[in-house]
Amino acid sequence: MAAELHSRSGKLIGLSNSNRTAQRNQPIQEFNHGLVLSREPLRDRDVFTVRIDKKVNSWSGSIEIGVTALDPATLDFPSSATGLKGGSWIVSGYSVLLDGRSILEEYGRDLDQLGEGDLVGIQRDTQGNLHLWVNGEDCGVAATGLPPRLWAVIDLYGKCTQITVVSSEPPPSDQETSEDSEEQAEAAAPVSQEVSALPRSQSRPDKFPNSLGTENGFGEQDLSDFVNSAILSAYSNSVSEPMDVPRCSQGNSPPEGLGASLTVAPNLGSISPIGGVMTNDALLFHEKCGTLIKLSNNNKTAERRRPLDEFNNGVVMTNRPLRDNEMFEIRIDKLVDKWSGSIEIGVTTHNPNNLDYPATMTNLRSGTIMMSGSGILTNGKGTRREYCEFSLDELQEGDHIGLMRKSNGALHFYINGIDQGVAATQTPTVVYGVVDLYGMAVKVTIVHNHNHSDRLRRNNAIMRALSPDVGRNRTALHLSTDSDVPERLLFHSNCGQKAAIINDGKTALRPHATDDFNHGVVLSSRPLRSNEVFQVRIDKMVDKWAGSIEIGVTTHNPAYLQLPSTMTNLRSGTWMMTGNGVMHNGTTILDEYGHNLDRLKAGDTVGVVRKDDGSLHFFVNGVAQGPAAWNVPPNVYAVVDLYGQAAQATIMDDLADLPPLPDDVSEGNNQLSPVSPCSVMSATDLRFHHLHGNNAVITNGGRTALRQNCRSEFNDAIVISNRCLRDGELFEIVIQKMVDRWSGSIEAGVTAIRPEDLEFPNTMTDIDYDTWMLSGTAIMQDGNTMRNNYGCDLDSLTTGSRIGMMRSASGDLHYYINGVDQGVACSGLPPGKEVFAVIDLYGQCVQVSITSSSGPLDNSLSTSNNTEKSFPIQSPVPGVAHRFHSKHGKNILVQNDGCQAIRAGDFSHGIVFSMKELKSDELFEVKIDQVDDQWSGSLHIGLTTLQPSDIPCIATGLSASLLELRSKVTWLVTGSEVRRNGILQKQNYGCSLDRLGVGNRVGVKRCSDDTMHILIDGEDMGPAATAVAKNVYAVLDLYGKITSISIVSSTVLEETESTKAPSLSSDSCSEEEEEEPTPCEMESSLAVKTMEFLENHGKNILLSNQNFTATRVSSYNQGLLVTSQPLPRQHLFQVQIDRLNPTWTSSLSLGVIGNCPERFNFPSTACCLKRSTWLVQRDSVFHNSLKICENYGPNLDTCPEGTLLGILVDGNNCLHLYVNGIDQGLAAQDIPNPCFPLVDLYGQCEQVTIITNHVQAVGAEPVDIRCQADMEKADMVDGIKESVCWTPPPEVNPMKTCEYQALCTRFKDLLTLPDGYFNEDAKLNLCYCESCHKLRGDEAYYKRGEPPRDYALPFGWCRFALRINPRSDMANTFKKWHIAYHGCSVGTLRTTLDQCELVSGSLSVFSVAPTKVDVQNEYTETEENSAPEREAVKVKLSPTMRYSGLEAFAPKVQFRDPRSHRCHQAQVAFQVCVRPGSYKVGAQSLGIVEALDPRFSNSEIEWITKEKGGTLLYGLLIRVE
Repeated sequence: MAAELHSRSGKLIGLSNSNRTAQRNQPIQEFNHGLVLSREPLRDRDVFTVRIDKKVNSWSGSIEIGVTALDPATLDFPSSATGLKGGSWIVSGYSVLLDGRSILEEYGRDLDQLGEGDLVGIQRDTQGNLHLWVNGEDCGVAATGLPPRLWAVIDLYGKCTQITVVSSEPPPSDQETSEDSEEQAEAAAPVSQEVSALPRSQSRPDKFPNSLGTENGFGEQDLSDFVNSAILSAYSNSVSEPMDVPRCSQGNSPPEGLGASLTVAPNLGSISPIGGVMTNDALLFHEKCGTLIKLSNNNKTAERRRPLDEFNNGVVMTNRPLRDNEMFEIRIDKLVDKWSGSIEIGVTTHNPNNLDYPATMTNLRSGTIMMSGSGILTNGKGTRREYCEFSLDELQEGDHIGLMRKSNGALHFYINGIDQGVAATQTPTVVYGVVDLYGMAVKVTIVHNHNHSDRLRRNNAIMRALSPDVGRNRTALHLSTDSDVPERLLFHSNCGQKAAIINDGKTALRPHATDDFNHGVVLSSRPLRSNEVFQVRIDKMVDKWAGSIEIGVTTHNPAYLQLPSTMTNLRSGTWMMTGNGVMHNGTTILDEYGHNLDRLKAGDTVGVVRKDDGSLHFFVNGVAQGPAAWNVPPNVYAVVDLYGQAAQATIMDDLADLPPLPDDVSEGNNQLSPVSPCSVMSATDLRFHHLHGNNAVITNGGRTALRQNCRSEFNDAIVISNRCLRDGELFEIVIQKMVDRWSGSIEAGVTAIRPEDLEFPNTMTDIDYDTWMLSGTAIMQDGNTMRNNYGCDLDSLTTGSRIGMMRSASGDLHYYINGVDQGVACSGLPPGKEVFAVIDLYGQCVQVSITSSSGPLDNSLSTSNNTEKSFPIQSPVPGVAHRFHSKHGKNILVQNDGCQAIRAGDFSHGIVFSMKELKSDELFEVKIDQVDDQWSGSLHIGLTTLQPSDIPCIATGLSASLLELRSKVTWLVTGSEVRRNGILQKQNYGCSLDRLGVGNRVGVKRCSDDTMHILIDGEDMGPAATAVAKNVYAVLDLYGKITSISIVSSTVLEETESTKAPSLSSDSCSEEEEEEPTPCEMESSLAVKTMEFLENHGKNILLSNQNFTATRVSSYNQGLLVTSQPLPRQHLFQVQIDRLNPTWTSSLSLGVIGNCPERFNFPSTACCLKRSTWLVQRDSVFHNSLKICENYGPNLDTCPEGTLLGILVDGNNCLHLYVNGIDQGLAAQDIPNPCFPLVDLYGQCEQVTIITNHVQAVGAEPVDIRCQADMEKADMVDGIKESVCWTPPPEVNPMKTCEYQALCTRFKDLLTLPDGYFNEDAKLNLCYCESCHKLRGDEAYYKRGEPPRDYALPFGWCRFALRINPRSDMANTFKKWHIAYHGCSVGTLRTTLDQCELVSGSLSVFSVAPTKVDVQNEYTETEENSAPEREAVKVKLSPTMRYSGLEAFAPKVQFRDPRSHRCHQAQVAFQVCVRPGSYKVGAQSLGIVEALDPRFSNSEIEWITKEKGGTLLYGLLIRVE
């Protein structure tokens, strides 16, 4: 039977030749979707053989072949063979994969190296073993245990574009025996078994650079080398020299037959002297290892046991020393999310046979060099803080880490095959490889296959891009345009009150940095000149505080400035970088900017410069962080705030140590060539032409060009200069963005074709006339190669590299790389003919900018050190780019400063949130970057009330898909369905999201009418949901085939600080002003017309009770109300909350409006009122919808039914909020007259009633609010007014809805204390959580007793009133005794309650040494054999729970909440009445230095009593954490 291919195949496959030949269509544009299968299942022993007919060089990887149990008639073809599941064995490169996972690392021939005409076949023998045949030779058993019914699979992947089936029959000489098969099966059974590879005729090609040139590019290299050598020399000298044995030197060839395998393939073995013993070992892990290590896979795999319980004791070493130029490489197989820190790798001179393994390798203080994080540690001490841009702590499963000791003694580390440069020099000759499976790292495997392109293709499809700054030579910086030498920059003598200037003005410090964390502001002695860099080095840090150094500029002259405690408190003329944000006048203008200053260490440097175009730039360790602000005025002073951890800094005025300042872009080495003629010419008119290739986009005023859809399109992105180049004029661009998806990169050159006459081809090398291009290292004219091996390779350039081209007057074409002339590329360009510069954004190169232009670069186009970052071509709104929140699904990787999300795992756990809540009509939009067609389903998008910051743990706190996210209200669109909390609300909505592909944009916004809208490619699909709550976050689920998205929208910038609210302090709130009129007095003194609601109101409002009661009858909004009469000055307008509906979120808002409401057209909510409106909402104050004050009063959303809310405008036109009759202070000023009270029945609040002297709330009982005018004379003690703690009536008591009080009650129930100990009146039980005490208007301190003595309310605790002994004189006790607190343990509660006092037999943990007491008629001298004398116990009390509540007094106990089943910690204490004179006041006895309570000094915070009957238990206090 003739062998044929099945008619069903991958979507790009074309069949011909009676289904015997398969060809992948679009071979230059696409590299996958080339799967074909045999028409019939394979017969045992038949070799299904194909011939490679055609290959292209555009891609990595090549043909893949194998077998599958999946029937092609019903198969849903994936994009590649490695995506086949359900029993599929595939040979890829020279690895064997089962269902996409590697089971054999090294097998047979490397399929990627096969050429056109080579034959490759696949066979299942009679024993169920898989064999690969290459050019008629059997490569041995690849896998065992195959099922009987299998189809052959061929993947025309990457370079392979056409194959033809040759035959399907047994091999010519089949001498297979059962014994041979069994032996082969036995050899292949362990998937890690070494399999001898056939000799390779050539090494596998590698497109990656072997080095970034870091050997001479690091500023601290010399110091690092010196330290490494000094530390290691002492140890290495003590190691005995190995015995002299024959060894191949560098100048000699290895023995015939081994070829180059001595260094490239260590598994093949080589001869090396180790302790005088000849070795020929493969590189494996040594059998002696850390106590928790388990070795497997023939000692090639190491795994740490109990990874969720233990994080260290995971050290493993190689079984022999490393040879010169031998790669020791491992693959990360497994990580866990529980710990911080991750894998560490390095070398050591210690022999594993003699080593007592430490818990972590960094504890070893001799002979060890380790890479940890992104730094290098030598003998446990850091010698290079930032060795490379990669951090080992951020690597993922599948990433590779390697190291190599070069023959010159240099130690190099490799991340995913990329050389990170020299880590140390003069490394000792005899070193062992060592791996520390620390923290997150659980399992690794030694990799003997060091093939870069194979690893890229299978393990790291999207590898992180190279850093633009690594290996960059540092040149002298001369930025000042003034010819005169500027006056030296020093610190000004006027500095913060806790700061000092020393070292002739060059050094600033906080002398008492461990005592104070602020007041460390210092300024420069003179203004900065344009382009002048001000840079300081951090000399000293302290670990006590949070936060660190802040740097910026200000317009204020330090000679006249009253320096604030921190510079961010200054509200004018100031720009500061703080943390990783930028603040202007105290307001954040950039959330995610640059390196986080809080993570800097001593020795790091920070700098700032104002350029002559008014832009402000910051530097961290000499690396430009990009433009931070625009329009900064000239003559600004530099500012350094020695805040928090930063204790000392010194000005760095050695400009030779500074990096070049970017001229036009935020990052990169992009100044003009110092030797080019155009360096002194004006070239500001050079731009990219508006005509360009189909996939190119021109932005930034013609200065920036980028290729859109860069992960799905690699060509058709030619751009050309807007005018011809002058002779000797340099056209220079900087590479700003690259992706690692494609082969090849930027191409550059010149053409004599005018842009208007050019028909832009796919690539510029397709032009066959008047065009000269540099492609890789080849100079091409008219599409033909003129010369190879030109002085530079464009394919090796990285982000930040600069490329320039110039035609000389003699007609020679020169190229410049990073300012260096590469010599004449070609001659004979027509000297009198116009030539235009041409850039082809091909392959990996995505975005470039012209460096010789003058205008500032758009901040959204700042360079990223990661792979692709999608920039908005046109942001929908001006402002700062949106970001993704740091909390996300466990399979999500957030990159590019939070602008890109990539799903790295399977099809689920891909939920991401917006960084902040969306404002009304604010669009959050993303672009799809990558899809994986092996999955079904697509992107989900919507809005949620869930705050990402409340998610407890990424691994367990977030559902697998957005459909399952129901802990908070969530609206989402999936496919064409709209769902709310997973329940279907609407079908056939808009375009189906399942149809989205790469390049499509999708966005979501919450409109001002409370509807959710979805936009696809900018087109609004209409309202998807209504009644959407406020305070929502955008939420997306990278589900199914969607694997990568990028943000393309921006957030609206906030208003300036000019709208900030005035201070909330008000003299009218002073406690000493006893003559201030109370609400009762005001009501009696003012005769005003009765207030009622106006008939004109929101459409969902129904008025009743003579227009005193308003009810919202539907929905959650359209509930606006105003009164029919204006609000008189000094008149309190109050409403009572009658009914709440917990179905909704948020609640009532109230305020005043200055417009006449008679003909007012009310919007849906009060926050939409933007003229003459002042509104209190939640715990904030708004003016014309802009927030002017935060943390004002209690949160109105937490007010329960029965709460009285009021507003009052005083005689100074200031607005006040009253809660249950308590003034919350000044809310706003300059309220117009007249003004009308405004109420918004929003969300939960459905009904309110106006409270007057004669109108009662619906269904409410009379409320007795005690005013100061009604107070008895007895309430005044010695002329000092007592502050009466106001207790709300039952229907106003917030305990009804307080979750904290309910939790404390459940803990009290677990104590099983008899109910008889507690007061039956539940009104006396008070919760002192933040919401409850604010609602009551509690003050922090009160007075009680004769003479009066202060005591603090127990904020944070919950009080349960105790039953008082009826024989006690309660009235006298409460008025004349003092209030104090006594912390105790849970175990002593019952005993104390039984005794009804704290003295006798309480056995409290606070009890001190017992003392004798003179008991009446019973005190005698101790006699022999007499009974023990009675003793009194001293008891410690305190007027504040900040002392009595310390854990030393009130030990914490753990309990499980019976309702939520969550574990909490609880403490207990007593509130007691203490008889004056029965106690002594003394100092605290715990040795605490810092003040515990601002009202009570530490010398008077502890009371001691020993009198029986001197205390009375008043309440049981409980605090739960």
